[in-house]
Amino acid sequence: MNVSIDASYKSLNKHHEELCGDKVEILKTEDSDIMILADGMGSGVKANILATLTSKILGTMFLNGADIDDCVETIAKTLPVCQVRQVAYSTFSILQIFHNGDAYLVEFDNPSCVFIRDGKLLKVPYNDRTIENKVIREYRFQVQLNDCFILMSDGVIHAGVGQILNFGWTWNSMADYALTATNATLSASRLATMLTKACDDLYMQVPGDDTTVAIARIIHTKVVNLFTGPPSNKEDDALLIRDFMKEKAKKIISGGTSANIAARVLGKQIHTSLNYTDPSLPPVAKIDDMDLVTEGVLTLSRALSLMKLYVSGNIDESFFDELDKDNGGSKIAKLIIEDCTVFHMFVGKAINEAHQNPGLPFDLSIRMHLVEQIKDAVLKMGKKVTINYY
Repeated sequence: MNVSIDASYKSLNKHHEELCGDKVEILKTEDSDIMILADGMGSGVKANILATLTSKILGTMFLNGADIDDCVETIAKTLPVCQVRQVAYSTFSILQIFHNGDAYLVEFDNPSCVFIRDGKLLKVPYNDRTIENKVIREYRFQVQLNDCFILMSDGVIHAGVGQILNFGWTWNSMADYALTATNATLSASRLATMLTKACDDLYMQVPGDDTTVAIARIIHTKVVNLFTGPPSNKEDDALLIRDFMKEKAKKIISGGTSANIAARVLGKQIHTSLNYTDPSLPPVAKIDDMDLVTEGVLTLSRALSLMKLYVSGNIDESFFDELDKDNGGSKIAKLIIEDCTVFHMFVGKAINEAHQNPGLPFDLSIRMHLVEQIKDAVLKMGKKVTINYY
């Protein structure tokens, strides 16, 4: 089994704190994905430093093949000691999922991971071990498609304590809510946003602790192909379309000329729409066997703005409301953000005089800048990207 991982996280800062005392690292090796959630003692700057040190040390050591014994020993000997409590540590969870389906989870003092499989909470056996006087919990298991794993800091299970709830949200209540939310969401990022929103509501928008949810979902590899711009040589039209259609993938065509090329080469009709759901963007069209056909530069610019906002991490429920809108820009962004692990772009290099001064070189065109910026945004999402120029 060769699995792909949809991973995301979201944090709430403790009220009145500029920095979050939790830190998440999402790393990729040749054969695995690694997610690390560290929760520094206390809050604010000190907690942020402790959590950052812990996550960076663990990430670097795991990437270089170190085992958990060496990692815990290094952390115990590296982190500074608090003069008041005479202890210094950051709690942590490390989830490593290999592409062959093997998985390893280790937890130290963080709330237990929520395992969800086939619409049910799953109990996974574990072993307790003591390393450097610290008791850690280890899990080794096999993942399946559609599994969901939720790591969290203790701010999650303490949400609402002494306010809406006497004893906080509790792990069991959070797990039950997460189970329902998992079955109703498309992506790890949407689920993380829903869970932190629930925590924020329980805190009545005044978080009493740093609160972080980190999600890993096991999914099929999802390929999205995007074709935009006519080739420099008209003779390459058929070659571009052949390459674009070759792989099984969700297919997006962006641009009127591009749509005409595809329709002509494939012998299909373009069905235009007059449904202007957003007056600032031209409506989408339809071609048989294509998942989405849109206008070019304006629509790609709207999609790029949504992708940049997503990459910034500054998203909430209103972002997903925008992502769900019925316009070409939102549809492109949603496909790439929530339904894609591998993204291929097929880009024609013909100059469009409507987009630029034709005296300018190719790489200064608006379309080319959009292509490069989209590539950068998608790479920052942790997805694989290729660009084929014609």
